Parts: sequence; C-alpha cells; structure tokens
Amino acid sequence: MLRKSAVAFSLLVGAIHAAHVARSESCATAQVKNGTYEGAHNSQYNQDFFLGIPYAQAPVGDLRFKNPTSLNRSWTGSKPATQYSNACYGYGPGQGNYSVSEDCLYLNVVRPAGYENQTLPVAFWIHGGGFWQDSGVNPKYNLSYMVKNSVEIGKPIIGVSINYRLSAWGFLSGTQELVDEGGSNFGLRDQRLALHWVKENIEAFGGDCEKVTIFGQSAGGASVGFHLTAYEGRDDKLFRGAVMESGNPIYYKRLNGIVESNPSLYQELLSRTNCSSVSRTLECLRKIPESQLNSAINSTITSYNNTSPQFEPTKDDDFIADYGSKQLADGRFVHVPIIDGANSDEGSTFSPQGINTTEQFRAAIIYAVPQVSGELADHILEAYPDDLSVNVLADLGDTRPGGSYGEQFRRSASYFGDYTFIAHRRKTCETWAAAGLSAYCYRFNAIPAGVPPQMGVTHFQEVAFVFNNIVGNGYLPTAMPPFQGKGQSYIDLAKLMDSSWISFFHDQDPNSWKKSAAWSGKEEDWPVYDLEHPQDFVFDANVTSHAEADTYRKEGMALINEHNLDVFGR
Repeated sequence: MLRKSAVAFSLLVGAIHAAHVARSESCATAQVKNGTYEGAHNSQYNQDFFLGIPYAQAPVGDLRFKNPTSLNRSWTGSKPATQYSNACYGYGPGQGNYSVSEDCLYLNVVRPAGYENQTLPVAFWIHGGGFWQDSGVNPKYNLSYMVKNSVEIGKPIIGVSINYRLSAWGFLSGTQELVDEGGSNFGLRDQRLALHWVKENIEAFGGDCEKVTIFGQSAGGASVGFHLTAYEGRDDKLFRGAVMESGNPIYYKRLNGIVESNPSLYQELLSRTNCSSVSRTLECLRKIPESQLNSAINSTITSYNNTSPQFEPTKDDDFIADYGSKQLADGRFVHVPIIDGANSDEGSTFSPQGINTTEQFRAAIIYAVPQVSGELADHILEAYPDDLSVNVLADLGDTRPGGSYGEQFRRSASYFGDYTFIAHRRKTCETWAAAGLSAYCYRFNAIPAGVPPQMGVTHFQEVAFVFNNIVGNGYLPTAMPPFQGKGQSYIDLAKLMDSSWISFFHDQDPNSWKKSAAWSGKEEDWPVYDLEHPQDFVFDANVTSHAEADTYRKEGMALINEHNLDVFGR
C-alpha cells in the first residue's frame, strides 16, 4: 500500500495558542500547531468531521517495533481530513473488512457545528478487541449519534476516536532486544501520544484541553486502566476523568515481563520470517515487507490452535511499572472521577463450555491459572457453589443451559466473569471510594437482539447503548442489529446510558442531564460509590433502571481480589 505522507508537529506540552476555527456550508477548517486541516460539514447531523488526522510519524521502516515518534513538520495551505484512515493490522473476527496498513496512527474528531465561540468538553474513545483486533474506524463506534444527543440534552461535547497498533505490531515481546532498546507496549504508548496531541491541538477544533475524559471497552477499558496507573500513576494532566466498560486498572490476565511474555511465540515469528539465525533479530524484522510480515504474524498466531497466545501488554517497569492490584493498594493511580462497570454475564464469553460436573469445573479453574493450588481451587468451589440463585444473572431463571454449554456452565461462567472483570470492577470502586474520589459503578443487564439466552447479558453488549447506535450501524451483515425487534424500552435505555456518559464527560456527573427538558424518565439518580453502603446502578430495559446493593457473590469476588497479586499475577 502507498504510504501516506507524514504530517508533523513538535510535541511540546504547554500553553495552547489561540486557534482559528471556521466553517462553511461544505467544509470546516481547523488550524493546529503545524498547519490547517479541512474537514467536512454534515448538514444532516449539523456536525463537522475531521477524519484521518495523523498524530504520530508512520511506524514503518526503522520506526517499526519502536515507541511512537511525534510528528515534526509543518505546512502551508490546508490538508484534507475528510476520510477515515486505514485500520491497523489485526487478527480475529472483530477486525472487519477495513483497509489495513502499517501506517495507521490516525485519529478522528467529530464536533457539533455552531459552537465556534465556545470550548467544549472532549470524549476520547479507545476501542477494545483484546489488543489484537478491531479499529477506531469501526462504524459501531460512530461518534455522530453521541455528539448529536449531547446537543439535544444541552451538554455539547466533541468526540475523538483513535487507531493504535495491535498484536505483534503494537505489543511485541519475548526478546531481550526490546529491553535493550527501551521499547515496549507500543500500542499503549500510541494511545498516550494521541492524548498528548489532543492536549496540544484540540482547541483548534473547539475542544477544551482541560476537560478531556478517556473511555473504552474491554481492552479499551483495560487501556484506560493502564493510563490511570501509567508511570507509577503519574498525573500528566492529559485527562480529568475516566470511563471503563468491562476493563479496570487491574488487568484481566496475568502480567508478565517483556522477555518472559511469549518467548516461544517470538521464536515462531522469527522462524516464519527467516530471522532466526541473525544476531539482531529486531533489525531483521524491520526489513521484512509489511505484507509478508503480516502473513507471518497471522500464521504464527493461528498455528497455536486452541491455546491462542497473543502479543499483549507486558510489565515493562516503565509504562506498566507494577501490577495494577499493587498500585491500587498503594494509591499509585491518577486521582480523577471514574465510571466503572461490567455486564451481568461477562463470564459466558470467557468460561469454557462443556462444564457438567464439579470435577470439570475444578479442572477448568486450574487449567486457566496453573498457579492456583488445590486448596485455593477448593475455596473457589465453595465460593461458587452449584446454586443457580447465586450464579450468573442471566435471563434463564432456574433453567440449566445443558447441551454443549454443560449443566454447570452458569456456575463456571459466574467465576470466570468475576475473575476476568467483575471482581476487579468492585475492587476499583472500593479503592476510589476509600480515597475520597467519585466512582459511579454499574451493571448492564439487557440482552440485545441476536444474543442466545444461554449467553445472557454477555461481553460487549452495552456498546450500542452507550453510543446510542439505534440504527445498528456496523452490525450487518455479520451480526443482528442490537435493537432489531426490540421495543421502546430498549431505545429509552440507550438514551439513558448515552446521556449519562455524556453528562459525565461534560460535568463529571452522570445525573446532571436529568435537569434538562430532554429527560422524562423515572429512574433514580446514579449514586456515588460508598463503602458503608456500596451500590452500583443497574441499566435494564425490562424494569426501571435502579441502584442495587453491590454485594452479590461477595465471598467469591473477595477471594479473587485477595489473590490477585500472589497467585493471579496482576
């Protein structure tokens, strides 16, 4: 693919100069530090789009497998910003059929028109996908619906979405050479550089650089957690709030060091690129043509079949300086208000299927984490009994899914959902409350169209509601639009969630929009998390959304959080 020319700026975090913002009927312009971008005006939504703006030098050639580098050139005239960039290379069903390229470090800005004389709060979206798939150009994350609703409820915001490097391109590990070069977690550092770019340039689009909120889901939520704890929890004043959907400052997997993380995967990649016999393997990999390297990475990952190892974030003693559970315990995190939540049945995505007996459940626990002792496994069995009344909150009543799922699937899914996300969500909320910080915690409990009842309110299902994506943009043809065949209660729930997120971006209070004429609901306010009376907020389409005591599966989650550091390594 042709490489886009690099547009550059010098990254000097400091005072933002006054920026020129203009709009005509057909186009919009924004003058950033290095020159002028010409976007497009959309009359249907009365919004200005600035798409495919580079925030870093293209990570190609000698910059491949290195920390991202700031842009360093300026220009005269204007450059077009009217089309999405290519997506970054990724691997998996969530990747979509986007055009891909190694040159992919671009961001998009969507602003409501008519606010040229104001500065608006900024919502900065980080997509998920396990750190190995998906993209900021995915239409499921179209920011127009959210920005439109922000105007309707009197809380106008600007939306930003980004691409960042994935899989081996963004999280290569398994070799001492990376340590020697000082490179690691490139994808997370890409996100960080994009935040610096926003800090310096968002006023050119009418945004307030002091009112940026980062939000993300799954790996995107985990990314938000990593930014909260980055560099020992150092506050670089890049954001004033954070939203984590199914992700937390405690990572959902074991964190290994750079060299210890997947060395066999790295060696397999070398063998597939004929770089095994050279002394400087990184230098060799940097010379491989991108299409050839893409094929080698893809075949390396798929060759492992069921074990599915991936190149993912590593504990590098720099960006990820320590384990998240330890940093939370020590107070080493950015002290800003948060929203943190998960879906009722997260574990139905992450639990093995075919769990019919207690013995099979016990074996699955140890197989997933070999460091779990027999004694701890027995304690987990006690905390997660074969009792449907305390298992996942799926819409199955007293029914066992059976079949390929297994008679004790709900039991197993309860544990694996808590182990992956929900226990850490509770620990994070408790930590924020103990520090005197505002934490708004939630449980999403609505099953969209096309989700089997055995899976319940599983992973990712809240995303369409948060983005107010009623039309199902991005779901066809591979998946059923979430609102297809659903009634008004689902549309109302999307309005409630989207407006609550917007209010948090705008005022750091998800309830503030309810003072506007746009609200006609009956829901109670979303309470700030309180250690004496811990409550989360249940977003539901079948009953009125409400606050609940955050005490369900208390013993099991406490057991998981107790052993996060010594056993689970995170």
